[in-house]
Amino acid sequence: MMFLSRIGLRSCSGARIATSNTRCASVLPSTTPSVSTSAASTQLHRNDNHNHYTQSFSTAAKPSTAQLVKQLRELTGAPMMECKKALSTPEVDHDLEKAQEWLRKYGSAKASSKVAGREALEGLVGVKIEGDRASIVKVASETDFASRAETFSTFVQDIADAAASSTDATGDVDINAFMTSSKNSKGKLLSESLNDAILAIRENIQVDSLFILKASSDKSVLAGYVHGRAPNSTCGSAAAVVEVEVVTSDAGSGKAEEAAKKLAMHVVAAKPTYLNPASVPEDVVNKEKEILLEKMSGTNKPPEIVEKIIDGQMRKFYEGICLTEQSHMVEEGNPKVSKAMKSLGLEVKNYILVGMTK
Repeated sequence: MMFLSRIGLRSCSGARIATSNTRCASVLPSTTPSVSTSAASTQLHRNDNHNHYTQSFSTAAKPSTAQLVKQLRELTGAPMMECKKALSTPEVDHDLEKAQEWLRKYGSAKASSKVAGREALEGLVGVKIEGDRASIVKVASETDFASRAETFSTFVQDIADAAASSTDATGDVDINAFMTSSKNSKGKLLSESLNDAILAIRENIQVDSLFILKASSDKSVLAGYVHGRAPNSTCGSAAAVVEVEVVTSDAGSGKAEEAAKKLAMHVVAAKPTYLNPASVPEDVVNKEKEILLEKMSGTNKPPEIVEKIIDGQMRKFYEGICLTEQSHMVEEGNPKVSKAMKSLGLEVKNYILVGMTK
């Protein structure tokens, strides 16, 4: 037996011993170059010319269960106990990839069944504009706390991004078909992302509505506005997308884009129901006229006077529900929207407004 140190000691035979670690070790016969153990391998290498030995160690310890649980939570957002259960399942056997699949298959289904049917009145609205296409999506949750979570807002924006990049649909989109066929930027199906969000947040999450607006001409400009944005998010409590068309040569795209953004802000604030009087359904117009006629029935006024009064009341009616007839709430002086756009050489072609309603 001999002792090794950083400065080196002589053995009983007088040979000089050099080593890099202060450690007690047994001198091995010259026929045994190395010794290994299960946890770490220790090797003693002999230099016959100088009769010196060096010692090295290598470790390959597996991550602990606690470390695996932490990694799985970061990957999936699932609760700690759910992650421990997934990892300890015999068919998973502490394999991270298999654990993720197990959570998707069993954890998401269990979570979805528990939260199904719960009232979801909170949530976020997301917008994305991609060239001549714009999307706007509304996703509902049970609580405001959940809707402010990063997992939730990321999911909402992923849907908006995928919809704006899609070329298959416009208008009011079939949500189920879209979610099962579209993927996020990481290549995951949106339907799977929904299950992951439910598993992480543990609330009823529903994709309430999804719209895609395509510019009607190459002279059109699309712009959007998101109101009440969640912290560190591009999504908010309400949003609007508008399309304006350049109708005169002096109206450039820069001017049109600025005007469209202001108009989107107005839409969120004023909440119009229709684009212009011509777009109001006939039954809605007739119903309003009937109500006004009933009000005037006991006044004994001449028919021509009654007609003028009703025309005036109908103009006020249109000002309340039609975008083009409203007073622009963002432009200075609050001119009528149609007049404000005309003065800029623009025309309002379309809009979409979506907001969380309780």
